[in-house]
Amino acid sequence: MAVREVLLLGNPQLSEVSEIVERKELDSMRDVVDDLQDTLVDFRSKYGAGRAIAAPQIGVLKRLVYVCVDFPIVLINPKLDRRSEDMIEVWDDCLCFPDLLVKVRRHRSCRITYKNMDWEKREMLLEGELSELLQHECDHLDGVLAISRAIDSKSFCLRNQKHLLEDTHVQKVSPQE
Repeated sequence: MAVREVLLLGNPQLSEVSEIVERKELDSMRDVVDDLQDTLVDFRSKYGAGRAIAAPQIGVLKRLVYVCVDFPIVLINPKLDRRSEDMIEVWDDCLCFPDLLVKVRRHRSCRITYKNMDWEKREMLLEGELSELLQHECDHLDGVLAISRAIDSKSFCLRNQKHLLEDTHVQKVSPQE
């Protein structure tokens, strides 16, 4: 449908909690999904990154996420549970601050339940990068940005400076840390 403007860090709308999508809204959400897809494709062409986008990132305060890693998936009203105690540290990026990386801790695994575009209930068990990604997107639905999950004040890096970091890979963190 259309490439939408991605709200950038500092926009107060990014701190708002999104509303649940009702079944009667499903048809109107199809246009939003198309816009999310087009916006993600456009972002990838500009930045060479981007695996998912949540509706609030384009100013639509609905609990809707579009993911395209190996193939596209639409998650309506996603909920995370069964979060592992085992944590990982990752350099998180975001469409809302495309030049900034933030080091955060995420659960190594979790489960996500959601409705698809046919309003069928689905669930996935998530591990590693996919677990981290969907935790990030669900945070957007709750008005939480990765910068608020930074491990410490030194957990920020400009994308073009990432090569200077000693360890840019995912790290395992024990539950006691």
